[in-house]
Amino acid sequence: MRVRDLGGKQSAAVQPVLLAAPWRFGAPGPWLAPALAGLLLTAGCATLTAPTAPTGPAALPELKSERAPGFLPTSALPNSLKLLPPPPAAGSAAFAADQAAFRETRAYRDTPRWALAASDAILSFPQAPEAFSCALDAPITAAATPHLYTLLARSESDAGASTGAAKNHYQRTRPFVVYNQSSCKPSDEAHLRTNGSYPSGHTTIGWTWTLILTELAPERTDPLLSRGYAFGQSRVICGVHWQSDVTAGRVLAAGVVARLHADPAFRTQVEAARAELAAVRAKGLKPTRDCQAEAAALALPLPSTRHR
Repeated sequence: MRVRDLGGKQSAAVQPVLLAAPWRFGAPGPWLAPALAGLLLTAGCATLTAPTAPTGPAALPELKSERAPGFLPTSALPNSLKLLPPPPAAGSAAFAADQAAFRETRAYRDTPRWALAASDAILSFPQAPEAFSCALDAPITAAATPHLYTLLARSESDAGASTGAAKNHYQRTRPFVVYNQSSCKPSDEAHLRTNGSYPSGHTTIGWTWTLILTELAPERTDPLLSRGYAFGQSRVICGVHWQSDVTAGRVLAAGVVARLHADPAFRTQVEAARAELAAVRAKGLKPTRDCQAEAAALALPLPSTRHR
């Protein structure tokens, strides 16, 4: 399966650099508070302009092999290098927290949660949006929900592109490289070795989708936010991102969604997807994914006895 470039350029060689993360597994770091505050202001300042017609998959042949065009030019997206603080410095207690998160999550290797992390690594369409179909309690396919499908495809491009400035600048080395271990997706490793780890592009995309889907289906807020959070944590479990990369990706995603709301084409696509989802609910269409297996994998507790 082809690995998508999530905004960062490839470098000729990557030297292991130990960088810090100021939190334990899953808890946010205080150094991101100013960025979060700024995003709240950004979200309230969107400029409204005239709507445009929504698009569907038929208008996006790129979906068959490449990434769909985003709603915004890269210059209009949040600048990750300006928005996010630098990755925490090497040798700090904060980086020890990143290291601890990596060590703890090795216990998931060869479990259903490990397999789910590998599945969550897929960003290609049509597979990618299926990760959220159970949480949405609806199919996300080109046939059943073409406007929603297109909304996620286009916003994926915006979210992925937003990570480029920070990825290229910091070129942070990924955990599986630092520790010389295999990840949950060995087929992706050659690309990931030369693609900066900070911030996590998968998490930025996944949290962008989470916020959009929660807006479309507020009655599914809890399962969607929970699944979106787990989607980011899959990158830590997989061994391809530090916890700090993932948390920074969520902050960046909030900025992307805030900026997208100032775009008339995005807002029109959202409304088309909202109407479409209502029609799907009326028909009683359900996800095609094995939701019971997904729930069991997500509920799997950390096998603490295996990581010592």
